[in-house]
Amino acid sequence: MKTDIIISGVGGQGILSIAATIGLAAIDHGLYLKQSEVHGMSQRGGAVQSHLRISSEKVISDLIPLGEADMILSVEPLESLRYLPWLSENGWLVTNTKPFVNIDNYPSTESIINEIKKLKHYIAIDADETAHSVSSPKSSNMVILGAASNYIDIPEQSFLIAIEKLFFRKGNNIVNGNIKAFLEGKKSGVSI
Repeated sequence: MKTDIIISGVGGQGILSIAATIGLAAIDHGLYLKQSEVHGMSQRGGAVQSHLRISSEKVISDLIPLGEADMILSVEPLESLRYLPWLSENGWLVTNTKPFVNIDNYPSTESIINEIKKLKHYIAIDADETAHSVSSPKSSNMVILGAASNYIDIPEQSFLIAIEKLFFRKGNNIVNGNIKAFLEGKKSGVSI
């Protein structure tokens, strides 16, 4: 088993929390992992991305070569397009459709979604709306992770344990909100 994932979005959207959750779930499931991340300036809406490689065998490099990512998981739709050169021919794009407009010439949401629809495998959901629907508005990142989890070979229980470990210091309400968001995203992320 080997899965190479690029996680992308804008600073403050919880990209690193997604990476940490997948990492904890992978370890809980007995897998190896390597991770590399680039932090943007979250105060200014800068780009943030992380390469995450998980495998049943030892992982040598933390960077994913162009054209070899099994998945791009993105909390921001325009940022998902930035990493398409890394996506393999049979890879999945799982993205939020709600834009974080942080530049003057931000393209129309419709044009971004039209580009996404050209892909063979994609899930595009309004994670912000889904997070609000479970009364956890700051957990759109966990909605996207839940949707993506359908295509990552790690059991749901390992993800739930990871969410609890990651957020336990923030209290039960935050843990439960993130779990609800993850589970709702999992339902939304089933390919049609």
